[in-house]
Amino acid sequence: MIEDAEKDGERRGGSPQSVTRVIRLLEALCVSSEPVSLADLSRRLKTPKSSLAALLRGLADEDLVVAADGVWRLGPGAFGLGSALTEARRRLQSSDLVRDGMRRLAARSGETVLLAVGDHDGDMVTYVDLVESRNVVRYSVSIGDRRPLYATAAGRVLLSMCSPSAVDAYLKRVTLTRLAPGTEIDPAALALAVEQARAKGCAQTVDQAAEGVTGTACVVRDAAGGVVGALVAAAPSARAAGRLEELVRLVRDEAAAISRSLGFR
Repeated sequence: MIEDAEKDGERRGGSPQSVTRVIRLLEALCVSSEPVSLADLSRRLKTPKSSLAALLRGLADEDLVVAADGVWRLGPGAFGLGSALTEARRRLQSSDLVRDGMRRLAARSGETVLLAVGDHDGDMVTYVDLVESRNVVRYSVSIGDRRPLYATAAGRVLLSMCSPSAVDAYLKRVTLTRLAPGTEIDPAALALAVEQARAKGCAQTVDQAAEGVTGTACVVRDAAGGVVGALVAAAPSARAAGRLEELVRLVRDEAAAISRSLGFR
């Protein structure tokens, strides 16, 4: 029955289970500082030993893994493949990977998508790239525009990457002014909003930096775990009102996909 299900998955265009297992198997060996036994791999991957043994034999034939004394480690073929992938990634610039993800999010959400980064002084975000919505009514911003951290979804999610003490220091240092009638300027409420963004891995603002604009933002990370910036879907609040959770899901999924393409695991 399992075999039939896998064949059905291939016919539907989904990832064959064996391919997924190979990827998870190589990832498990990559993150382990010591060779790993078949039993341990089976436990980590929640996969029968018989299935893993067959995959390991195939990988060993290509020198991707090596067996020694009943344990497994990466083989020379894996490092050669890793070098080739690193070179390919160098040729395909990270900015291209980010922009590809921005285009996907714009197509899926129907909204303007932005990439925002924090300024060196730590008080503002700058929009460094955008893909505009094709809707006639859409949010528009210019590359290079800057906004206060506290009033934007991008700024709040970037603040959530900082320690609580750093967030408190920022809120004491910055002058909190209303950019729209509904802009939150109470330090305690803003600290709570940042904490909620930290817990959810996403920030969402409604009518904060500008009246009539809803922003949804998640962080994009690179291979080293560093913050590349905040991926933002910006929408007219009237259109976003009935799809706030959908926007969170779309932005979160695409931020994760971009981060994976940059090597973050």
